[in-house]
Amino acid sequence: MRIKDAQILMKNLYYSRDKARGIEKTFMWFIEELGELARAIRSNDKSSIKEELADTMAWLLSIANLFDVKLEEVITAKYNGTCPKCKNSPCKCII
Repeated sequence: MRIKDAQILMKNLYYSRDKARGIEKTFMWFIEELGELARAIRSNDKSSIKEELADTMAWLLSIANLFDVKLEEVITAKYNGTCPKCKNSPCKCII
């Protein structure tokens, strides 16, 4: 599934509820899912990690929908095959 297809799916499933909830509360749900992902990573529970990655992505797509941002387009524009800072692939930035 492409990112744009996943974003359309989330819009079809949840946009009405997300819009009624509002951006700030939807963002808080996203943060909660990030916390759940962090716990799954700390416990090294592969099944939970997969589930929480999916949930985190779904909430991120919902936020993009509320802002009417096509996430696939903005990712492609920023990361068009190279690191946006050093312009290399793979990245050669010094951390």
